[in-house]
Amino acid sequence: MAEQETDTTDETADLFRAVGRQIKVARERASLSQKELGERLGYGEETVSSIERGRRTPQPDLLVAVDELLGCGGLLAAAAEVVGRAKARRRVRHPEWFRDYARLEGEAAEVNDYSATAVPGLLQTEAHARVVFRTRQPLLDEETIEQRVAARLARQEVFERWPPPRTTFVIEESVLRRPLGGRDVHGEQLEALLRFGELRSVELQVLPMEQQEHPSLGGSFILLRPKGRAQVGYLEVQHVSRLVTDPDEVPILAARYGSIRAQALTPRESLSLIKQLLGD
Repeated sequence: MAEQETDTTDETADLFRAVGRQIKVARERASLSQKELGERLGYGEETVSSIERGRRTPQPDLLVAVDELLGCGGLLAAAAEVVGRAKARRRVRHPEWFRDYARLEGEAAEVNDYSATAVPGLLQTEAHARVVFRTRQPLLDEETIEQRVAARLARQEVFERWPPPRTTFVIEESVLRRPLGGRDVHGEQLEALLRFGELRSVELQVLPMEQQEHPSLGGSFILLRPKGRAQVGYLEVQHVSRLVTDPDEVPILAARYGSIRAQALTPRESLSLIKQLLGD
């Protein structure tokens, strides 16, 4: 049984890589850069790059749009249905301790994330995520690293569905000032945060370092509301996770989050600060 699941996953990955190569060939034939193609389609350069390399699942709507834009004669549009079926079969390889949360996040109507020590996983670029997993202790082998990176990027598909979940993020300013992975990787991550922050369904705020105290010095947490179900909390520390469903505990987390948002910079002020950090 396990072997059959692995074969299915590998075949799906091969399909996505093949489709990504077709997009790259069509783009280069049109003399467009990844950034230029992304701008015309409403995607970031890093997203286009990840799709072309098969690191990220191509959305059927994207394939149709690329086909029309680049004059592929229906080749990519015809692949959209096959890709859609492959997505439904694909099993993303999250670590076991994270799978319950990932399942809830994928069907959530609302996600609220306070991040005290790291860029939220839902907003990480491929390069940033790879640094996170490569520096993990104990060390992960290369195959596991690539599986974890692909799984993390796949979570961002929630932003592409309709309707998207309402998502809010509060990130400590200190997180944005730490150049994880070096200047280039960090700069790319800050640019990605700007793109996410400009989505209509996303509100991104920064908690400034000058804020002397706030009610969640105990660490990061997430609140999410699965569609048609009660709000739940999620806590994670040192790869140990806990879903909070107790009706007495969840409102406490919600109250803390509301207080943190009130003390953070506004979304517009937060994006201005990120742009300033990019220029430094």
